[in-house]
Amino acid sequence: MNAQHLARHISSLRVGAARLPGFHVCVGSGGERLLPEWYSEKGIELILSTEIVKADLASRTLTTAAGATITFDILIIATGATVINLSDFGTPGADANNILYLREIDDADKLVATIQAKKNGKAVIVGGGYIGLELSAVMKINNFDVTMVYPEPWCMPRLFTPDIAAFYEAYYANKGVKIDKGTLVIGFNSDTNGDVTSVKLKDGRVLDADIVIVGVGGRPLTKLFKGQVEEEKGGIKTDAFFQTSVAGVYAVGDVATFPLKLYNETRRVEHVDHARKSAEQAVKAIKASEEGKAIDEYDYLPYFYSRSFDLSWQFYGDNVGETVIFGDNDPASSKPKFGSYWINEGKLLGAFLEGGSLEENKAIAELARLQPAVPDLEQLAKEGLSFASKI
Repeated sequence: MNAQHLARHISSLRVGAARLPGFHVCVGSGGERLLPEWYSEKGIELILSTEIVKADLASRTLTTAAGATITFDILIIATGATVINLSDFGTPGADANNILYLREIDDADKLVATIQAKKNGKAVIVGGGYIGLELSAVMKINNFDVTMVYPEPWCMPRLFTPDIAAFYEAYYANKGVKIDKGTLVIGFNSDTNGDVTSVKLKDGRVLDADIVIVGVGGRPLTKLFKGQVEEEKGGIKTDAFFQTSVAGVYAVGDVATFPLKLYNETRRVEHVDHARKSAEQAVKAIKASEEGKAIDEYDYLPYFYSRSFDLSWQFYGDNVGETVIFGDNDPASSKPKFGSYWINEGKLLGAFLEGGSLEENKAIAELARLQPAVPDLEQLAKEGLSFASKI
C-alpha cells in the first residue's frame, strides 16, 4: 500500500518533491533501511530501471524489455497491484490533464506539482476508500475546495459500518469537505488545453474541478504468469509458505491468495503489513527448505489502519457479524475516541479503534487474535475498551 503512505505525507509537501518519508518495506517491521548500498554490501545484485516483459516458469527464465534473459532457480513474485484507471471503463474525458492517480512515487511528484500549480483551486476526489479519504484530507490541508464523490451509501464500505462511516463523514464535513455519495462519475469536461474543468455526475450535476484525484481501487499484477500458475480470487494461489503451484516459485503481497489460518479460508490482502510479513515468510521458507528444516505456517491477523487530519484508527481481525459500538463518536468532540467490535456466533472476531494509544491498539489486536466469547452484547457496549483487560 505505498499509495497510502504517499497520501499520508503529501499534506506536508507544500514545496519540493514527493517522497516516502522514512518508509522502506523492511523498516516498518524493524529491519534495516535497504538503500542500494545495502544490497551491494550483502553481495546482492540489484537491477533497477528494468522491466520484465515475459516470464517462462517452465524454462525458469525472465525476459527484459531490452531482450536480455535472466535465469532463476527460485523466483519470488512481488509485482504488487496497479491502479484502476477510469479510462479502463471508457469514461468520457478520463484522459484529460490533471486527472491524477496515486500509486507510484512519480504519481506523487505529479500530484505535488499540480497542487502547486493550482493553488487554492477546486479538487474533486473520486472514491470513498482509503485513498479517497486520505487525499481529501490532504487537499483540504493544502487549502483546496474539496468534494468527495463515491457511489456507495457510505465511505469505506468494505470495512466501516454505517455508524463508523457517519462519524468520518461528519468530521470531514466539519472540516469543510463536501461529500456527494450514492452517485457515479460518468465523464469529464476539459478546456482547449486539455485540462480538466469539471466532473459530470450520473444524477445530472456538474462539479467544477481544477484537479481530480481518482482512488477506486487496484488490480493485482498477475499478467506475466497467466496460465502458468494456479490462480484464485483474483490472485496467484499459494500455500502457507507462499509457494505457488510451481515448485520454487513464490508469490507475496498483493498478488498472493493464501490460506488465512485464523478463519480457515483463502484470502488476498492488499496491505503493506501483509506485504512485509508474507515476504518474510517466503524467505524463511526458502531458507528452511535449503537447510532441510521446517517452519510454522503463516498465521496472519488482518490489520488495517489510516491517518488523516487529526484522526488515527486501527482495525484487527474480521468484520463479520453483529457490531457493538462504544466510546465518544461525536465528530464535534475535541478528541473523539471510539471503537467497534464485530461478534459472530458468540465470538469477538474484529475490533476497530479510533484515537487509541499504542497499548490500547495492542489490546484490541490481542482480542481479535484470541476471539473471546461474548455472552452479552449490551454489557460489551458498556465495557468498551475495558473488556480487553478482562481477557
